[in-house]
Amino acid sequence: MTSKRDYYEILGVQKNASPDEIKSAYRKLALKYHPDKNKEAGAEERFKEFSEAYAVLSDPDKRSKYDQYGHAGFDQMYSQEDIFRGANFSGFEDLFGEDSPFGDVFGSLFGSQFSSGRSSGSRRSGKGANLQTEIDISLEDAAKGLKKDFSFHRTKACSRCKGSGGEPGSSRTSCPTCKGRGQVQQNRRAGPMSFYTVTTCPKCHGEGSSLEKPCQSCSGSGKTSEMEHVKINIPPGIEDGMRIRLDGLGEFGRGGPGDLYVFIRVGENDSFVRDGDDIRVEASIPFTVAALGGEIEVKTIWGNTKLQIPSGTASHTVFRLRGQGMPILQTTNKGDQLVRVIVEVPKRLTSRQKELLREFEKEEKGAKKGMFGF
Repeated sequence: MTSKRDYYEILGVQKNASPDEIKSAYRKLALKYHPDKNKEAGAEERFKEFSEAYAVLSDPDKRSKYDQYGHAGFDQMYSQEDIFRGANFSGFEDLFGEDSPFGDVFGSLFGSQFSSGRSSGSRRSGKGANLQTEIDISLEDAAKGLKKDFSFHRTKACSRCKGSGGEPGSSRTSCPTCKGRGQVQQNRRAGPMSFYTVTTCPKCHGEGSSLEKPCQSCSGSGKTSEMEHVKINIPPGIEDGMRIRLDGLGEFGRGGPGDLYVFIRVGENDSFVRDGDDIRVEASIPFTVAALGGEIEVKTIWGNTKLQIPSGTASHTVFRLRGQGMPILQTTNKGDQLVRVIVEVPKRLTSRQKELLREFEKEEKGAKKGMFGF
């Protein structure tokens, strides 16, 4: 899989760049690489690349998540559609506006959800918005997987009008204000300069048409809000921050419902620390076992197991228990458990124990003296 370039690098700005600096950098690149102006090979892909970077870095919430998780984590949270959904490209009307020499570039490059609204009824046929929610699970749940029930509110097609917004049998007429486009353009002059803005039509609210008879049940919206009950299957090995997409469980749209994204939050554990697919844990051992060797019982996320300690083990030595870690997503394999042993030194000794230790110390010194000859 090809790795993505850093968004800041793409726009040529520092990580602490202000919103104005990010906007200025995007404008310069858009002027240079706009596909309607630059016909060089690769210009279109370059334009897509820095437009995606701007869509993320110009959104405070997406930028914060990108700074925290980088591409690897961010791409688990957002599809490209999510990245551009709701992206604010206001202030670039001179580049992408309806009368611009550059034309409706977003509609052609990224799909109808980015169109400027030239085609009649584009809003009517739009897909519904995506929804997102979070589910908290334990590390044990993340290891073993589980099925979890949860409920949430979402909009569905009105049962009376089937989502049309009109009374059964009624029709829609083209909006006279925007002539079916769903948007209106307002011009303003300032000296020799002429400015214009494109806004949602105030008459039809972007629909491009008017209802002859609004539906009595939904007042013409075509949708109703309902409680949805869902059972989700969380696979073994899922990591904190990953998401699961449930197709068609987002908001109602006349072009089809959006999707529901469930973000998984894996809680911390008092005994285990996750390190990718491995698990780290500490285990205390008596100093006699460290010196003489022996077998200890170690807690794993799958239950207790035995660990053989060789004689002469130093404190903080790490042992690896193969296959006792987290499941690796979409495989039958598991990571390992890394056990760091901490040698316990007794705080109180009996007279007999002290005597034995002094004898041990005396023999140890004698052995070293014999080894080196002094």
